[in-house]
Amino acid sequence: MSADALSDLLKTVRLTGAAFFEIAANDPWVIESPARNVMLPKILPGADHLIAYHVVTMGRCFARTSDGDTIPVEAGEVVVFTHGDTHVMSSGPGMQSGPTSAAMVDTMTSGPLPFLINFAEGVEPTTKLVCGYLACDARPFNPLMDNLPRVIKGGDPADGDNGWLGQFIRFAVAESADKRAGSEGVLSKLSELMFIEVIRRHLNSLPPGQAGWLAGLRDPFVGKTLSLMHGAPARSWTIEDLAKEAGVSRSVLAERFTQLIGIPPIQYLAKWRMQIAAERLTAGQSNVATVAAEIGYESEAAFSRAFKKSMGVPPSAWRRDRLHA
Repeated sequence: MSADALSDLLKTVRLTGAAFFEIAANDPWVIESPARNVMLPKILPGADHLIAYHVVTMGRCFARTSDGDTIPVEAGEVVVFTHGDTHVMSSGPGMQSGPTSAAMVDTMTSGPLPFLINFAEGVEPTTKLVCGYLACDARPFNPLMDNLPRVIKGGDPADGDNGWLGQFIRFAVAESADKRAGSEGVLSKLSELMFIEVIRRHLNSLPPGQAGWLAGLRDPFVGKTLSLMHGAPARSWTIEDLAKEAGVSRSVLAERFTQLIGIPPIQYLAKWRMQIAAERLTAGQSNVATVAAEIGYESEAAFSRAFKKSMGVPPSAWRRDRLHA
């Protein structure tokens, strides 16, 4: 049985890193991120959620969000835009830039990675960044992305090379410089690991009394219940079964789970089953009857009705549309 609901979720929503690039700049400089609907099809066709990140490896810069907030980012820190919102990176606050052209997006995503954006031609750069994008599925059910703030800043410049982000920077820069066989895959996995560590540290920083899926992971009874359902989604769970294995009363579990997660446990299980089904159908390796059995439905017809009620289309149509994408 899996004891790690976070890992289960990240695997099931197809988290993947791509479009790894570097920025070398000399003041003044400014660049705007490509629009989400331009970038996402280049990274993971068929996915519907984009995550952008920028790690400062030298100097400092500023990130400005679409709503105008300005965030200073120093060497040894990372800023993550968890919903891929349009943003501006610049050497100073308040600087303006036109959108990144579609031609540059094609260049960034079609050639060998990492792609270098050089704003320091002929001079020593004052700022360097390691940047990238990750993609994942948001439908039918991704409670993690629904509960993350739109912007997270992580890392600590005081940690230097010995901190977790410093180690990521060291490995990423080495892979970028060496350009050995398999470097693109290594860079993608490094960015995924970095994002997971950002989430972990955000989870640890949540204040007491915080609600949401991440807060539920931290709660001993709710976290255990999530692990039980994630570990055995095909089991015919009842609230009594879950409460007994979590070591708490039925009423306390029902109240606590709903308070933190926002829906009752059995409703959560139904949504989680649909997410697993969507991932299996997208992978294209199992037929509809097999997927139905794997998530606890006694018949293909019952599963098809539940899937269509949740997604608006039958499983076969979902698979066809996703494989076409």
